[in-house]
Formats: sequence, structure tokens, C-alpha cells
Amino acid sequence: MTTVTIDTRTLTQHPAWLKVKQSATELASLQSPNGAIDDAAYHADARAHVADLTAGIAELAPLFPHDAAYLEAAITDLERWRDGYFKEPDFYDSLVLFHPEKNRIDGLVHLIVFPMYTQNGSRDRHIEALLVQVVWPDFVAGLEAGAYTNAAFVPIQFLDFTAGYDTNSAVLFPETVAMREIPPFTWGGIFCDREAARFRRVVRAAVDVTRLELPELAAELLDDQRLTQETFVMWDLIHDRTHMRGDLPFDPFMIKQRMPFFLYSLEELRCDLTAFREAVRIERELAALPSRTPEEDRLARHAKLVQYAVIFDRIFRFAVTGTRVRNYDGLGGQLLFAWLHQKRVLHWTDTKLAFDWDEVPDCVNELGLQIEQLYWRSIDRPKVSHWLAAYALVSGVVEPHPASVWKSRDLPLKGTPKELTDLVMDDEFPLSMFYEAFEKKMRDVVASTSGITGVDA
Repeated sequence: MTTVTIDTRTLTQHPAWLKVKQSATELASLQSPNGAIDDAAYHADARAHVADLTAGIAELAPLFPHDAAYLEAAITDLERWRDGYFKEPDFYDSLVLFHPEKNRIDGLVHLIVFPMYTQNGSRDRHIEALLVQVVWPDFVAGLEAGAYTNAAFVPIQFLDFTAGYDTNSAVLFPETVAMREIPPFTWGGIFCDREAARFRRVVRAAVDVTRLELPELAAELLDDQRLTQETFVMWDLIHDRTHMRGDLPFDPFMIKQRMPFFLYSLEELRCDLTAFREAVRIERELAALPSRTPEEDRLARHAKLVQYAVIFDRIFRFAVTGTRVRNYDGLGGQLLFAWLHQKRVLHWTDTKLAFDWDEVPDCVNELGLQIEQLYWRSIDRPKVSHWLAAYALVSGVVEPHPASVWKSRDLPLKGTPKELTDLVMDDEFPLSMFYEAFEKKMRDVVASTSGITGVDA
């Protein structure tokens, strides 16, 4: 593969990139939610913006020989959209030629232009433009080449972006692109710099609020953006591949089917706790070796850091981020906190938080095993029985709302699954008294992480 060395500091100020960014922004301001420009009065301006956008891409393209076919097709897709009077855009042809998963090289840069929505950002399929850089440290490459194969996983960091990513979105997924048909998806991008930056900002504040004394190694995460990014890459590598691995009731997400949000909570938590368990296993296996190489020392260190990252991101950030409307990630954070507290390895005493760190790994793994046992049993259960068992697991740890019909079990069990789902309250598992007070103290800090990148941390 041919690559070009790029000075990323000057790239973000390159006149052609500024032209791309500005013209994409102008086009987005004219688009309807589906990506079309419905008002013909705007078409003359839109044609000028497309001309600037394609000229900017063409000027930058020689810097990205690894993406030559994609960038050429992106220009063609833009021109076809223009020639079709700006109806709903279709970037299928360029999307199927973009393959960042084939070039996972640490530091490699991509120029990306698509009409797309951004998860946890905008639901509008507007033109977005990004400059991103691959993050692929050697120890992660070794993990992926060994026991943790994940050919679609592409960790990246922001260099610059248009407004759709000035949000909480930390993923770049092909399924968000406007296209005429759905191809097989072969990659998914995770912005590890955003994940790391918001983790560091939120956990730094949470440590102050809860007066938690961090273990020395965990404290390093708050001081080193690159270290935290690499930790998140290891976590995400294992998490991402877990969704379709294990003893699953066919498809854990039941694609295209609506189901109670606490099932999504358990699925996301299952994947995080799998990453946690594997990190514990790696750390312990390496600790048992009579001697270790520098590479093994580095892996052992990151394995421990993954454990701290999972716990702190879950209980400090996830639990108090987002609304209280079917917040499945929030519930997962509440569940982990309550589990550790009720197992007496997490203590909130005299308004100070503390952990019995020697006991934490096995305690967290016990919760993971509970979820895996639920999944294993549910292979032989009807759907509604699985839902009820999942509710029993969650409600056995996190207290449901007193008005909950699910808590009372006065449910129309002879009805349809949709009827049962509709009876789940938007805030079926309200924040505990601890989290109510904690959320008020953390609200502004959490809000401040929208749009954050590694540069801002």
C-alpha cells in the first residue's frame, strides 16, 4: 500500500481542507433531514458549494493514496447528487470503496465526506466532512492478531470535523450513510480520543466530588491522554467483538424488534464485563510468568488499566449521562455500582467513596457470570420468559420505580410483547439517592464534554 507522510498540524489549516469543511457546512445548512435540498431556490448556491467541495477533495486526494478509489467515487456521488437536482442523496458507490479496516496503521490519516447522521448527535443525514487518524498501537495489533480477532474494528481520533460531530457522537459507522441499498458492513470506527477525553474530564471531577483515593496506576489515566486512548482501544476491541459471541439467545439485540430497554442495558454491560474479565485473565496470566518481556509488561499494565476504565466510566459517567428516558447505558452504570456496593467491595461511608481493590476483580466477574448464565438459560426460554428473567436480575440489584407495573408483576402475559414493552416506564429504575446528589454535582461537567477531543482534554 502506498502512503504519504502527512503533517497533521498543517493539514487542518490546509486551504483545500478549509474549503471542504466550509462547503460541507454550507450544504448541510440547506439540507432537509433526509439529506435532500427540497427548495429549488437554493439549488444555485448548492451547485456552487458542491463545486467547491469536489475541488477541495480533488486537491487533497494526492495526500491519501490509500483512499484514492473512495475519494474519486465520493466526487462522482456528489456530482450525481447535484445533477439529480439534490434529491435524497445516495453515496452507496463511494461507501463500498471506503475500507479503513484494510489499512490499520498507527497514524494513518483519512479524509471522509458522506451525507450521514451521527449517533448521539444529529439524526439528520447531512453532508459531514472529517479528518481522522488511525490509532493502532503494537500491543493492540498483537491482541487482534491472536485471541481477539476483530477485522472490522477501526480505532480513530479526530483531527477536524464539521458540526455533526461537534456532539457526543464517538463512532463512525457506515450504516449511518445515505445510500440506495445496504451492503455488507465491513468496518466500524470508534473515536478513542473522544472516549478518553470525556472519561478523563468526568472521572477527574468525580474523584474530587467523592473524595476517592485512586490507585497510583489508575491516576495515570487522568494525566495521560495517549495512555487512556490506548486503554480504550483495548477495551473497545474486546467489547465490540463480544456482541455476536458467546451463548446468545440468537441475536442479543433482536435487530428490528423493539424490546424493554433494560435488555439493551444487559447486552452492553455483558460486553463491557467480558472485556473486564479478559483483562483480568491477561493480567493474572502475565503475573504468573517467571519473567516478562517489555512488551508483556506493557500489556499487563494496559490490562489493569482496562479494569479501572470499565469501572470508572460505568459508575461515574454512564450512570449520570443522558436523559432518564430509557437510558440503557445509564442503567448499566447504576447496576454495576449497586452490585459492588451490595457485595461490600464498594463503600460510601462518611461521604467518601472507597473500594476494596483486591476483591473488585472477582466481584465484577461474578456479575458478568450472572448475565452470561441468564443468556445461556434463555436459549431454551420463550422471549417473554427471557424478558421476565432479565427483569428479575436487574431489579434484584437496582430498585425499580414504586409505580412500576413490571415490579408489581400485574402484566398482560397473554398479550403481545409490544404490550409488555409499552408498560416499561421511561425511568423504570430511577437514580438512587446517592446518584441523585452525584448527578447534580456532575451535571455541568458531563455537559461540557459534548464535542470534546483529545486536544481539549
